[in-house]
Amino acid sequence: MYKQEEITPYHAGEKAAQVEQMFDNIALTYDKLNHRLSWDIDRGWRKKAIRQLAPHQPQAILDIATGTGDFAILAAEMLHPERLIGADISEGMMQIGRDKVAEKGLDSIISFAKEDCLALSYSDGSFDAVTAAFGIRNFADLDKGLQEMCRVLKPGGHLSIVELTTPVSFPMKQLFHIYSHTVLPIYGRIISRDTSAYSYLTKTIEAFPQGERMVEILKKAGFSEASFKRLTFGICTMYFATK
Repeated sequence: MYKQEEITPYHAGEKAAQVEQMFDNIALTYDKLNHRLSWDIDRGWRKKAIRQLAPHQPQAILDIATGTGDFAILAAEMLHPERLIGADISEGMMQIGRDKVAEKGLDSIISFAKEDCLALSYSDGSFDAVTAAFGIRNFADLDKGLQEMCRVLKPGGHLSIVELTTPVSFPMKQLFHIYSHTVLPIYGRIISRDTSAYSYLTKTIEAFPQGERMVEILKKAGFSEASFKRLTFGICTMYFATK
């Protein structure tokens, strides 16, 4: 079982509040940093994850750990669902998302809700699809979070995840280690003015289960089928699961 205790010194009762505060602190610079630190490749990763859902034409979508709503907005533009809810614990991040949604005129489709992703307020079988981009590694309890994502899916519904991972092959494994331990935290600290956020990011990436292990975790969470595909030499991994 993967739990956030493995990578953070926070006590159980403090964990959600600490993560929420951290993301509130970096909300204003979050989008710019993500795009710059990934050389804008993250946009392509998101599109690939959304295309996994296109053949299934989901009309009700829940975007978990939605942050500032980039993935939710792209999913709405590419999939044209009837409704899409972006859920997150950080009001600071979601407020930026609301502003972006309003600018694009997607208010009638996309809404945001503050949710504990380990105890979602939605009824069983509420959504055709659940998505998550670069957020589930922050779950205090990954197993419980995935079980909740499975619970709110309709039978036959689909889960599409895109998450940062560590490359497994030489030389990208070694190069990524250098980059993630030097450039990423230093540049992140300069731009965001947060001394811990991007060091924390590196730790979550390294500790997070990936590839075959993640597929096993998805199946244990209740999904009948699960698969993965590594992107950009393994810097990112895309997962697709069916309830």
